[in-house]
Amino acid sequence: MRKPLVTVLLALAIAGAGAAPTAAATPASAPAPEAVTAPAAAPALQAVDYAGTVALSNCSGSVVRLPASTDSDPALVLTNGHCLETGFPEPGEVIVDQASSRSFTLLNSAGSGVATLRASKVAYSTMTDTDITLYQLTRTYAQIKSSYGIGALTLNDTHPAAGTAIKVVSGYWKRIYTCAIDGFAYRLKEGDWTWKDSVRYTSACDTIGGTSGSPVVDTATGKVVAVNNTGNEDGERCTENNPCEVDENGTVTVREGINYAEETYGIPACFGAGNRLNLNASGCTLPRP
Repeated sequence: MRKPLVTVLLALAIAGAGAAPTAAATPASAPAPEAVTAPAAAPALQAVDYAGTVALSNCSGSVVRLPASTDSDPALVLTNGHCLETGFPEPGEVIVDQASSRSFTLLNSAGSGVATLRASKVAYSTMTDTDITLYQLTRTYAQIKSSYGIGALTLNDTHPAAGTAIKVVSGYWKRIYTCAIDGFAYRLKEGDWTWKDSVRYTSACDTIGGTSGSPVVDTATGKVVAVNNTGNEDGERCTENNPCEVDENGTVTVREGINYAEETYGIPACFGAGNRLNLNASGCTLPRP
């Protein structure tokens, strides 16, 4: 796991923000033949900043909404399963509707804390097949927007693609990492836990302890496609903080210094009206208790 805040004192010196995407420069103009049609402009990138992210006591996270969520629904916070305040869920363990009063510092676009949000419960948490915790808050999306002018990040409900430009936004460290999706690990094994179809970053996303739970944002859409969770720190094989990739044939690959995230596209199918969890819903593939 990308540890939920280890003693990373050196990281305190790291400056806080990645630059927002900029538009491509326009080539110098030149006379064009009358019959030539100018190429279509590239689609604009979405500005990715800290608005809607949160800092936990030991991890990062974000206020998220599902594609079908309404403004009157209780808001959700997404982070990792291994960031759960009661400790790591055991392999095979799934936690639903567990009381919680955990607090989160809501950040604005500049990375400044503007409010303290509070959970009413753990809606869902597991480290089996994936590494996620979803907290339900005591406030709705509309109440948060009205009070602080900050909207939630939207979870994409389609599988991410290799080569996608992404930003990993850490509310804990107030740092944004910029890279791309390098590919996917069929199975990612770390200690006693195994995750399915994990996102592998290109090397530029050199995330550290405390970035656990950071949203992974597609810069073309501004939507969340994964949640940052781990990386191979020392080149060890399948040990804690040193995950290994296992392919369909059981072949193990160790990539020292490479970091990973867990996909989130499957989450929306497991929530119904009012952001209510329904693990029996059609299309829901999250592990059940």
